[in-house]
Amino acid sequence: MTHPTDNRRVRSHVHTALSLAAAGVPVLPLREGKVPFGNCRTCAQNACGGRPNMKTPGPCRCPGVCHAWAAATTNRTVLVSPPWASAWHRAVAVAYHPGGAGLTVVDLDHADAVAWARTALPPTQTVPTTRGEHWIYRGTMRSVNAVHDGVDIKSTMSYARWLGPGTGTVTVLPEEVRALAVKRPTAVQPAPHAIAVPARAAGAACRHLTPVFLERGIAMAEQRITEASTAVHATVYRTFLAVLSTHGRCGCLTDAHIARLFTAAQSKGETARHCTDAWINARTALGM
Repeated sequence: MTHPTDNRRVRSHVHTALSLAAAGVPVLPLREGKVPFGNCRTCAQNACGGRPNMKTPGPCRCPGVCHAWAAATTNRTVLVSPPWASAWHRAVAVAYHPGGAGLTVVDLDHADAVAWARTALPPTQTVPTTRGEHWIYRGTMRSVNAVHDGVDIKSTMSYARWLGPGTGTVTVLPEEVRALAVKRPTAVQPAPHAIAVPARAAGAACRHLTPVFLERGIAMAEQRITEASTAVHATVYRTFLAVLSTHGRCGCLTDAHIARLFTAAQSKGETARHCTDAWINARTALGM
């Protein structure tokens, strides 16, 4: 028998999600461990074979965008229909995609990080968390973890827990925050056309046996991107992830192949920086 407290919690989560969605903020339910649910029947319980923790979009061929930050939606029907209709009963929190709402969250994980932010960053809207604060700015950038002790940046390709509206006024994303991503040595990457993929060992035969396999793969990837009518940003990321997972470890990819993928993405309105971010995030997700 369902406890009345559980019903109140579910109603509260759904009410919050629908209110945020109506305001144009893409949302999703989180289960224990801050792990998101897939938002389609095929991907429920990770049956599609996506990444085990569902925190990044997996190698899924579903027609919808149903994993992690990419699952966040403002579509009321998706939010209250299966599988999410039942997911809310197991959800422990509501999350949102800051980048999808045109926002950046500076996640300050402890008191020392908050003290640092008060001297290093311009003031903006703040939201208390369990151990620290979220500072919310208007504008987007790539998400980067550990830019300072106890400080993460969550914007594009990321999600954050919704903890309420907070206090203060949201201000424009300042250069001080953007600079944090640049200062991180591990975050500085060469331009996409200069990114080196793992080279094939000397004398070793490519497992693909023929260049036709690679050419067909790149052509299909270009087609998938150029034919995307919605969720272009997520499609680009998932396509880069698929190409790298198949061709990125055997030394087949060349600068010309990567340039073709970026050209296809930019023809759909993606900026060079978005392409770079998607490529780097895909490599990171694959441990490359």
